[in-house]
Amino acid sequence: MNHREILTRYTGNFIDELTKNGLTDAVISPGSRSTPLAITLAEHDQVKEWVIIDERSAAFFALGIAKETKRPVVLVCTSGTAAANYFPAIVEAHYSRVPLIILTADRPPELRDVGAPQAIEQLKLYGDYVKWFHEMALPEATPTMLEYVRSKAARAYYAAKEDNPGPVHLNFPFREPLLPDLSIKDIWGEKHEQSYIPTLPGKKKVDEHQLHALLHKIQHKKKGVIVCGPQVGDDFADGVIRLAEKWGLPVLADPLSQVRSGPHSKSHVIEGYDAILRNETVRERLKPDFIIRFGAMPVSKAYLFYLQQHKEALQFIVEDFNGFREPAGNSTTFVFADPTMLCKDLVKASAALKFEQSWLSQWQEMNQIAKKHLLYGMEEQITEGEAVRALLEATPEQSYIYVGNSMAIRDLDTFFMTTPKKLSIFSNRGANGIDGMVSSGLGAATGGKDITLLLGDLSFFHDMNGLMAAKQYNLNITILLINNDGGGIFSFLPQVNDKKHFEALFGTPMDINFQKAVSMYGGNYNRPETEAELKEVLYASYQHKGLSVVEVRTDRSTNTEWHRTKWQVIENELLGNEG
Repeated sequence: MNHREILTRYTGNFIDELTKNGLTDAVISPGSRSTPLAITLAEHDQVKEWVIIDERSAAFFALGIAKETKRPVVLVCTSGTAAANYFPAIVEAHYSRVPLIILTADRPPELRDVGAPQAIEQLKLYGDYVKWFHEMALPEATPTMLEYVRSKAARAYYAAKEDNPGPVHLNFPFREPLLPDLSIKDIWGEKHEQSYIPTLPGKKKVDEHQLHALLHKIQHKKKGVIVCGPQVGDDFADGVIRLAEKWGLPVLADPLSQVRSGPHSKSHVIEGYDAILRNETVRERLKPDFIIRFGAMPVSKAYLFYLQQHKEALQFIVEDFNGFREPAGNSTTFVFADPTMLCKDLVKASAALKFEQSWLSQWQEMNQIAKKHLLYGMEEQITEGEAVRALLEATPEQSYIYVGNSMAIRDLDTFFMTTPKKLSIFSNRGANGIDGMVSSGLGAATGGKDITLLLGDLSFFHDMNGLMAAKQYNLNITILLINNDGGGIFSFLPQVNDKKHFEALFGTPMDINFQKAVSMYGGNYNRPETEAELKEVLYASYQHKGLSVVEVRTDRSTNTEWHRTKWQVIENELLGNEG
């Protein structure tokens, strides 16, 4: 058996095993050393390959696909700094719990540390940001080695999605020649109907003793709060709402919780809590006896202040499998269980629990006040908050919104009111970076549903080369670009008072004509001036095939004042109503 046949059978069995475990998508960046992996992936009829030239963009594109499908996605690149360009997306995948399988090609051992080109230290390149690393053996095609590659492929797929999902890394050293021989028979090895290593993963569940111990801690408490942070469970909303209705408690629902939209009841959902909790006096009047949080920490900084102000409240954080996400530093009981199953178990076991009825009413009344002022008015020149309001009205049923960080996610938090429309909200909140947002949104667009990417001008600029995927694959996406000519979020921070350095170091105005960039990638461009015009343009964009960019120009100073005025009016009425 010659080298090319050995190489082909080795990589062919590896790729085939990935598909037996459920792999459907692979994102490949061009390179020579990765040829065996790239060609066998492209040849396999169960794999959809996406070729993205820039590795940083490719990794975020894969992350977007994995978020949308909730399945591991393969990433393939050549040796050297190509692999290093994956790092930002791998960090994001680690913290936001997204399954990726990174396959990096490498020089063989004799070409390492001797000055060979494109040879860097790739062993454990991503450190603790991957759940598992393995240096693959040099290709052989003996029965034992083909079983070896199948076992590693199966383990990689399982490790990426088991418990808290995340990235895994396998490093492949290849000797030349690198071109596989697709003419040989049985490239994919023996016919296997299932994974080489079948797994039967279960869900975590608290036992009856633990359940009653939890209920015992809160049975004499009167004022509880249920908090839903970012999470992606499809059936979670129904479960947590049933629990809230059973107990008569408010649900503080983050925009990424998937609880603000859908057909379930929302009478207990408090979507305006960020505006409500900005005042210290109001926070004190809403002093809780206990807090139960599902999912990651909410976006709202006002909620963080609420936690810090009430450290004495009993706090419970529910995690699917493990993890200690509690940045406030409060004493906390961690409950490791499937959240939907836990909600059902708590409903069944808590018939005797009674909480203060006026507590829920107090939250609901404050929520109505906040919503009244947040939804009121229409400016002559569209504001950032109004742009988000328009988006939420125009976006179609069963569609996706992928939202950027900084001001974009905070405006979504403020203006995303409950709706019967079923919307899925994605964001890269693991590391909260602005990089890779265009690529992530386009990755999610590969699923074929209507998707709107909401982001600011700095995020758009930071990943403009990600637009190539829209042109290359004719992906349908609407990008709502909020352009305030710089970093708008810094205008809400103390740095804004440093008049000497603020614009250069924080405001960072670019004064770029983004229409030319959109045109370069074959996109459709519009720039509405009012909220009404924006809605019309958005409605039309969902009928347009391919890339649509809708740019809304705003002024940072005006935007800051508009937001603060809204919050002040809400605060005044909340304090006045409380007497």
